Amino acid sequence: MSKIIRIGTRDSELALWQATTVQQKLEALGYDTILVPTKSMGDQVLDKPLYELGVTGIFTKTLDVAMLKGDIDIAVHSMKDVPTQLPKGIVQVAVLERAITHDILVHKGSSFLESDQPSTIATGSLRRKAQWLNKYPHHKVVDLRGNVNTRLLKLIENDWEGAIFAQAGLERIKLLPKDAIQLDWMIPAPAQGAMLVVAMDNDAFTKDAVAQLNHTETELATTIEREFLRTLEGGCTAPIGALAQIKDQKVYFEGVVFSLDGKQKINIKKEVKLSNAQGLGKRSAEEVLQRGGDKLMQEIRNENSTVH
Repeated sequence: MSKIIRIGTRDSELALWQATTVQQKLEALGYDTILVPTKSMGDQVLDKPLYELGVTGIFTKTLDVAMLKGDIDIAVHSMKDVPTQLPKGIVQVAVLERAITHDILVHKGSSFLESDQPSTIATGSLRRKAQWLNKYPHHKVVDLRGNVNTRLLKLIENDWEGAIFAQAGLERIKLLPKDAIQLDWMIPAPAQGAMLVVAMDNDAFTKDAVAQLNHTETELATTIEREFLRTLEGGCTAPIGALAQIKDQKVYFEGVVFSLDGKQKINIKKEVKLSNAQGLGKRSAEEVLQRGGDKLMQEIRNENSTVH
């Protein structure tokens, strides 16, 4: 192999785990690689909620720039952090086989879940916040930013009852507490649990190498979910969840959008043959928009613009 593939990644423990996984898979195929860690804007600005920063792709933009400048050949991302519209010249090359999609609650004792007393839960995600408040309207949700390790430390240091994380992230770096509660009622972020590798469209050598890592079933499921997000969202930050699961030649899809306070909810469930899966995300989103989702999305955009 004539070229060393430079792998761009954020420098958090979880991001490095993901990039190293891709590195090992490429090297097993006989390619030479090197890791190029960098710090994203999302990792540097920790005193504001993500939605207040008003930047799409806050965790991916630094790596996009590095790739466009020719400093790296590929970038490895948590797919849920990646905007549905990639920068011109950068293309999706591989989606690795997906890990578990669930969110979990890391807590200091779970008895508060059965109580009517006010409790405080931490998360930096509008989607998690809205779903939590929908189920527990008497609770307070506070913002929580930083990489996984930082967020776990903040939970210990503050008098919150718990914090919400992606199960896959904590499992990957072996920090999943034994008593964590799986939130099987919470619809995950589109593409949660999946890793995405992008490259320059004009780099045939790298694209051919990385394409061998693609997991077709995960690619299809995440495409449906991200299509749902893109059709609904129109570029604003909103509490949107989506999950496509493929079983027995069928696709089972569930999508949801909430108001920011969690009081309003519009959801959709679809079951289609695998052969009819193309466009499922878009069709589902259009149905949600027709059922009042357009009005709800406009309200969210208005609320977000007042924050910015």
